[in-house]
Amino acid sequence: MTRGNGSASKVHYQGKEDDFVIMVDDVKAVQDWKEDRSIPLAQVVNGFKIFVTHKHGAQGVYDEASKQTLENEFGSHNEDECMIKILEGGTLQETETGQRQGPKNDTMGARQAH
Repeated sequence: MTRGNGSASKVHYQGKEDDFVIMVDDVKAVQDWKEDRSIPLAQVVNGFKIFVTHKHGAQGVYDEASKQTLENEFGSHNEDECMIKILEGGTLQETETGQRQGPKNDTMGARQAH
């Protein structure tokens, strides 16, 4: 696999006041967790962070959700409880990331013949 290629899976939850996104390891892990709740969340989510997109859907800038935002939307600021609600009621999305673009080695200079 070329560096930078891969897939990114996330769950998007459209709340009353904001849109929330959590990153997950893969689609199958979420589906397995929905069928068997004994699977720990650590094997499903990719980092224990809940992001808010300020009503921009699953795209846009991801800001970390504040405890007050979580409390207003989910009735709790406990991130584990909020993640469970997002996994249960959210939409699973999987995207392919493209090959990395841009300079590969900036230390080599302009590389012109003299």
